[in-house]
Amino acid sequence: MNGFYGRILKVDLTRQQFQIDSIGEDVLNRYLGGKGLASYLLMQHNPERISPFAPENCLIFATGPVTGSAVWGSSRYGVFTKSPHTGFYSESYAGGKVPEAMDAAGFDAVVISGKSAVPCVLVISPEGAAFHPAADLWGTDTYTAEDAVKARFGPNSSSGEKAGAVVIGPAGENRVTFSVIENDYWRSAGRTGVGAVMGSKQVKAVLFRGSRRRQLHDPDGVLDLSKAIAAAAKDHPVVAGFKTWGTANMVARTNRANAFPTRYWSRGHLEAWEKISAQALHQECRVKPRACAKCFIACGRLSEVTSGRHTGLTIEGPEYETIFAFGGLCMIEDIKEIAYLNDICDRLGLDTISAGNLCGLAIEASRRKCIPLDLDYGDVDGIAGLLYRIAKRQGVGADLADGTAKAARRWGLEAIAAHAKGLEPPGYDPRVLKGSALAFAVSDRGACHLRATFHNPELSGLLDPETVDGKAAPLIEYENRLTLMDTFILCRFFRTFYPWETMAVLLKQTCGIETGVEGLKKRAEDIAGLIRRFNLREGLTPADDHLSKGLFRKDLEGIRPLEEAEVVQMVREYYRHRGWSNDGIPE
Repeated sequence: MNGFYGRILKVDLTRQQFQIDSIGEDVLNRYLGGKGLASYLLMQHNPERISPFAPENCLIFATGPVTGSAVWGSSRYGVFTKSPHTGFYSESYAGGKVPEAMDAAGFDAVVISGKSAVPCVLVISPEGAAFHPAADLWGTDTYTAEDAVKARFGPNSSSGEKAGAVVIGPAGENRVTFSVIENDYWRSAGRTGVGAVMGSKQVKAVLFRGSRRRQLHDPDGVLDLSKAIAAAAKDHPVVAGFKTWGTANMVARTNRANAFPTRYWSRGHLEAWEKISAQALHQECRVKPRACAKCFIACGRLSEVTSGRHTGLTIEGPEYETIFAFGGLCMIEDIKEIAYLNDICDRLGLDTISAGNLCGLAIEASRRKCIPLDLDYGDVDGIAGLLYRIAKRQGVGADLADGTAKAARRWGLEAIAAHAKGLEPPGYDPRVLKGSALAFAVSDRGACHLRATFHNPELSGLLDPETVDGKAAPLIEYENRLTLMDTFILCRFFRTFYPWETMAVLLKQTCGIETGVEGLKKRAEDIAGLIRRFNLREGLTPADDHLSKGLFRKDLEGIRPLEEAEVVQMVREYYRHRGWSNDGIPE
């Protein structure tokens, strides 16, 4: 079938064996690639109610039918598993250049199960999997590991193969439940703990290599469409904004809307926000726009600190979410210090959103004398030390390594803890942006802004952020379209250029499937239903489609509290529009 390899690689780490299976055209036609195919495989291969750290929990890498092609925004891969952070469905995506190498290995998905007896590196090629001991790499940071794996197992420069590695850091090795998988140094498959699952299997890295390419149904049509999108984007304000300032430009927008969570979710505005804005980043650092492969947006900021105690530090970032997490929740009012904390997280392999949330919770715990730790807002070195303790599971770091829900319960701080399904929220205050409250509550993987990016229409005024009625239907429309983007796999920031109609054309050009917009929407609904059934199978109840107590607290400064009844009303409306029962069960 055009657009697919029709091959799945199944790797058994316990037996150090692999097999290559074909995948039926009926499955590909219904679920396509990326998120759709991987979710189907997760449902098929994961035993019911399995522990996320059990060898039987699958770790699935997947690309989509556009990966490796000329399609803009297509250099993305996805990782799928059962989350150790939430106990539910886990999906994470990353860009860079590695997705092209992953796709060149010639599989639609790689399903990894079992557990290696010793730390190892997997090498995936069109012929299958090779297993290499890597005890000497265990304990190294992500940058060191990636360099070593590429030097040791990558092809020589004259081979004509593409090659790239994904790695974990010490946090993943120690099963920190919000650890990430990283590639290209600074690209992270973050949130929900995919790095911890990889660490539990004793896999330090996976190197992909190959020279395969997907056969497209209409390659000339794909080229013409890509040229048309590039032409339309040439003077587009969205492109200009990302290319000029990156995601950090959101700091100004959320602060002006009083939707920038600050001082661990007790305020919506940071007085000193201009010190951590996109403009501050460009003033305080030497910054160059940086793009993934197949990208003209170049949202990344390759930033070099040029003064102060971190002179010479170079990272890609900080992104908006990292700035919010450490600058807002922990009140670090120096962009260079946020870059420093960002670098620590990248090296250790920690998700910065969860890490910043947990450091903010620890600050509150310290101030309230709930834990034996002297830590306060703005304490950069104290926070840096705490990040290392979390990665090593030392002291209070061991509590934080299991996430907000468990740490708050142990410390008696459930009344202020912020999360949904155990996942710490991103930097869009759901008490101000009511649609985001609904989006966080019903998201399959917990408090997540990327499943729908529903903060955008509320911040722009397209939707009234204060309104509760009528939020479910537009949220579902946003969710479904982005589900299809994750099935192709396309970068979120290209959503302006891939409306339903364009994706229907793209599906025909790549796969030869002529379905129209309604057919695409049906596939999105099928995938949403499949993932919902996975979560229900793993123990999800309607009570999980809610927000934690800390997001309904009343002791707020300058923010009207969110009422639980508002979220309950929106969730009921959401179930109804999804066609689910009153208990959220697909019919």
